[in-house]
Amino acid sequence: MSPRDEQSVLLTRLSQNTRVRGWLLLDSYTPTFLLTITYLLTIYLGTKYMRNRPPYSLKHVLLLYNFSLTMLSLYMLVELISSVWSAGYRLQCQGLHEAGEADIRVAKVLWWYYFSKLIEFLDTIFIVLRKKNNQISFLHVYHHASMFNIWWCVLNWIPCGQSFFGPTLNSFIHILMYSYYGLSTIPSMHKYLWWKRYLTQAQLVQFLLTITHTVSAWVVPCGFPLGCLKFQTFYMCTLVALFVNFYMQVLLRTSTN
Repeated sequence: MSPRDEQSVLLTRLSQNTRVRGWLLLDSYTPTFLLTITYLLTIYLGTKYMRNRPPYSLKHVLLLYNFSLTMLSLYMLVELISSVWSAGYRLQCQGLHEAGEADIRVAKVLWWYYFSKLIEFLDTIFIVLRKKNNQISFLHVYHHASMFNIWWCVLNWIPCGQSFFGPTLNSFIHILMYSYYGLSTIPSMHKYLWWKRYLTQAQLVQFLLTITHTVSAWVVPCGFPLGCLKFQTFYMCTLVALFVNFYMQVLLRTSTN
């Protein structure tokens, strides 16, 4: 089969991918779009609503929320490692249709990863209710809103294969992050939270590893759509730029205090 024929077959498979049909929120983009608009409106209207009202404490709610997301992240990390291992995935580059039915198991946990991005909209809602508006940065809103929408696209067109790598790293980072947020609601635990200073550094390492993994599939391709690889590289570069800017601002504030 010629390279042109192989590309034609790949495009046909992508356009006729029925492996996720019927899964919650995936058959139409409309719910994802409307939920994102609702998220953005809630931030805008919520800050106005809370302007002349006292902040909510939400201590117990935050404890439950953060530890629930820690457990969900742990499940996704373990299930992703287990599913790609049993499917015989390659680390360097894995195509979309190489593992047969084993790809479905990977897609199922990646659906949970997509759905977790909807749950994480609550991060911002809680910030609004607690009147911590200085935490609602462009980076924060951009990251939350874009990830939910991007992963709707991933689940519909590239729901397995190469797509497993970023969520595996991100699930590990979120175990650290949400366990920190949860424990920080307990005053007696504050002295043990030594890893706070390393969270942003860990996120940056995650992005750089994902970029490296993505670019490696350009060098040694496995049939994974090149356009998707290029988009992911560009998107990850925007996150690196924004997180580096955030990290530098934190260092500047720390040095001036």
